[in-house]
Amino acid sequence: MNPFETIPVGDHGVEVTRLGMGGVFIAGRGPADGSAEAPAYETALATIAKAHEVGIKYFDTAPLYGEGRSEVRYGKVLGQYQRDSFVLSSKVGRLLVPDEDNPGEWAVDGIAHLTARFDLSRDGIIRALEEGLERSGLDHVDILYLHDPDVEDMEDEAIATAFPTMIELREQGVVKAIGTGMNQWQMPGRFVERFDLDIILLAGRYTLLDQDAYPEFLPLCVENNVKIATGGPYNSGILAAQDLDGPLAFNYEQAALRWIEKARALKRICDAHGVDMRAAALQFPLAHPAVATVIPGVSTPEQVTQNVELIRAEIPDAMWSEMKTEGLIPSDAPTP
Repeated sequence: MNPFETIPVGDHGVEVTRLGMGGVFIAGRGPADGSAEAPAYETALATIAKAHEVGIKYFDTAPLYGEGRSEVRYGKVLGQYQRDSFVLSSKVGRLLVPDEDNPGEWAVDGIAHLTARFDLSRDGIIRALEEGLERSGLDHVDILYLHDPDVEDMEDEAIATAFPTMIELREQGVVKAIGTGMNQWQMPGRFVERFDLDIILLAGRYTLLDQDAYPEFLPLCVENNVKIATGGPYNSGILAAQDLDGPLAFNYEQAALRWIEKARALKRICDAHGVDMRAAALQFPLAHPAVATVIPGVSTPEQVTQNVELIRAEIPDAMWSEMKTEGLIPSDAPTP
């Protein structure tokens, strides 16, 4: 597969590369490989620069990621390039406010310690966008997601104020595409049915391990011309783990035995066909027509290069066939 192929999103000129970059790990929230220490500041900046250098042109961030540090670090690096050489997505729905329990500032990033609180009001949506741009120093965001309205069951507020405001921002040309980002598909499905959305950032629910969104949500997106950005393609690292006998996470918590056993079954088939399971994990969702891009988090320049190689890796049809025969992926699921 070509990691740098571009896919249109919406009707206002946005195109994302098939391989994007998630902005969690470069913000100091811990590395993508599951080790204990967050990447150093200079490593984080070098990782962003490497992604742009190799041809990745879609970058995702959010105020929540590192409490503003992801936005600052993206801006410090991406601000050096022509603005039309990359697509940036960010998120609204949370405002960052001073952290009274932890005053001071992050020395290397030069911003105060902040904490997030939900605000889906019209003013909150606009402020979140504007304050994020102030932190990054960039002049606009291309794609705007409503971030996690399900965490505090704010569906009514999303319908009443958040999405109408975001639609207005798109109509004004402030942003080019809108959607929502969540770890579930049911609420995004209701939003797709109700609003004219362009893209959904779906974390973890259509992956090599978990295809919960496949029967209903993905066809709904195809029907409504809504694209999907696949977040969390490694399902909190279980699909990237080299040792499936140690402690493992799934969906941001301790993995249940059924997920560990399924991951082991997938890995046995990958190993039998000489395929790195990480390559299968990145390529599988991209084969579906609803999925425009996959955005794994990375924490080092080496991981950027590695993800490019994994998406380019040749995978035999026989491997996908065996996974279908074993009931590990849907029998009619599109595969590369």
